[in-house]
Amino acid sequence: MREFIRRIDAATPYHRDRAVDALRALAILGVVLGHWLVTALVIDSGTVHVAGPLQYLPELAPVSWVFQTLAVFFLVGGQVAAKSYASARARGTTYGRWLGARTARLFRPVAALLVVWAVTAGTMLASGVGYDNLHALLELVLSPLWFLLVLAALTALTPLVTRLHPLWPVVVVLHVDIIRLGLDGPDRLGWINVAAGWLVPYCLGTAWARGDLRSRTTGWTLLIGGATATALLVLFAGYPAAMVGVPGAGISNLDPPTLAAVTFGLAQCGAALLLLGPLRRVLVRPAAWAAVALVNLSAMTVFLWHQTAMMAVTATGLLTGRALTGLHTRPDGAQWIIARLLWLPAFAVALAVCWAAFRTYEQRRQQGTTVVREGRPSRTEEAHRA
Repeated sequence: MREFIRRIDAATPYHRDRAVDALRALAILGVVLGHWLVTALVIDSGTVHVAGPLQYLPELAPVSWVFQTLAVFFLVGGQVAAKSYASARARGTTYGRWLGARTARLFRPVAALLVVWAVTAGTMLASGVGYDNLHALLELVLSPLWFLLVLAALTALTPLVTRLHPLWPVVVVLHVDIIRLGLDGPDRLGWINVAAGWLVPYCLGTAWARGDLRSRTTGWTLLIGGATATALLVLFAGYPAAMVGVPGAGISNLDPPTLAAVTFGLAQCGAALLLLGPLRRVLVRPAAWAAVALVNLSAMTVFLWHQTAMMAVTATGLLTGRALTGLHTRPDGAQWIIARLLWLPAFAVALAVCWAAFRTYEQRRQQGTTVVREGRPSRTEEAHRA
């Protein structure tokens, strides 16, 4: 193990900012843990439906502030894409080749997920599973794919986004919310915010790549300003306190993103920028860096299969012949929360199995030497760039 850790550390170029990879790893793990904690498959009289503890215990809304980390992922995505595009232009690489290389790693693991679940869905229908039950399961598996579609679209627009100030998409989100929520406008306007809302942290990421966000004052301004704006919107403008979707709620901060989600994201981006220094100091340690590097190499595999892992454990629990607390029961009390926390290691084991089975679809083009020669990027470096 020590030799493996040493090799990863030695294969990392000296100029690589390890803290950026740490932020991405934290963002992915935050989404995974958040879904595992706030999503439950409740089985009632043979019918499966999705429920969440925030439905019954709204006082737990602050939990969503910790685990809703998508803004950090888009921040890092913008920074990495902008630097990658600038590097590609310097090497004479065309826009088409650059974009194709970046999107391929996103969609190869998606294709594997879709094939597996197409076969699974057909098998379940043939065995008599009801359409409503199957729909509930497929919704959990496929709904996170919107995130990859938005990320792919913003990646394609990177050359234009690098010229855009983050304030402009904030203004768009503000006006959409005024019309949709304040003036009872059509709900379909919310689709604009799906792009504009996540464009805000992505724009910040491209500004970061240009060197515009290096001051700690900028980080504190984003953190304090975003947190204050979010608190005011929740307390006085009627926005939900939960930063994730709550089944049955009239308004969701994520579906589509609201102004409160955007200001909360600004606060998260500020906190992420302030964490860069401490993370760099920690990641000098080879073991800490090896853990971060391994998560990044399989980030999409972890993201795509974490819901399947949870469902696999839930289905296996049915073999006991009774409803297990924290797995099949309604999430309406402290007992459920404690039980769900105890189930997390089982979810992690199931996810590890999925990772072992499907990581090759993400890492197919990352094989080869991991030795750094003459200061040139290694294969490990190239893998992280994706």
